[in-house]
Amino acid sequence: MLEKARYVVVEGPIGAGKTTLTRRLAERMNANVLLEQPEMNPFLGRFYQSMERWALPTQIEFLFQRTDLLRELDPLRRDGQRVVSDFLLEKDPLFASLTLVDNDEERLYQRLYESLHPQAPAPDLVIYLQAKPETLIERVRRRGMDSERKITEGYLERVVERYAQFFHQYDRSPLFIVNAEELNPVEQDEDFELLYKRLFAMRSYREFFGYSAAQ
Repeated sequence: MLEKARYVVVEGPIGAGKTTLTRRLAERMNANVLLEQPEMNPFLGRFYQSMERWALPTQIEFLFQRTDLLRELDPLRRDGQRVVSDFLLEKDPLFASLTLVDNDEERLYQRLYESLHPQAPAPDLVIYLQAKPETLIERVRRRGMDSERKITEGYLERVVERYAQFFHQYDRSPLFIVNAEELNPVEQDEDFELLYKRLFAMRSYREFFGYSAAQ
């Protein structure tokens, strides 16, 4: 699968390691990287302190940031270059449904999303990193980003649940699901090599990769 993929996306909840894995894959594949930039969202830190108050501007800022980034895909794809990214635009409503509690705000967001969504091309391959909330919160604390200090395990539990629901139904692109509890391709070179080898061997539209599957 990987040898034919020109546009690859690595996804997963906060702390799963998607950005680091994106960089590692892009380096190995000699591909361009397309990374979302949460540090450039001026509302994010305030959102984690008061989610209900700051959910809508945070979500709208991310939506425009992601659609702006995806415009960079067109010239790269026309030139036949490979791209590895750390976000799906389709995951944007996932967070909106989780954070927007006001019905009018949710309707406003949906109107914006539906007007922008057709601009997003389907990836040739999506890699989904799964991990438990307690693992994610430990990783978030370890990396020590100021904007993430107020994230709670309860919030991450809801995020993990929504990701599981989203990818249970996802069928727009081939999907490779990685158990990031059993394998750590982000930090362990051996696990990364196993993952890379398995991506080349992928033949089904949806596959699962954990320690038992690597044996």
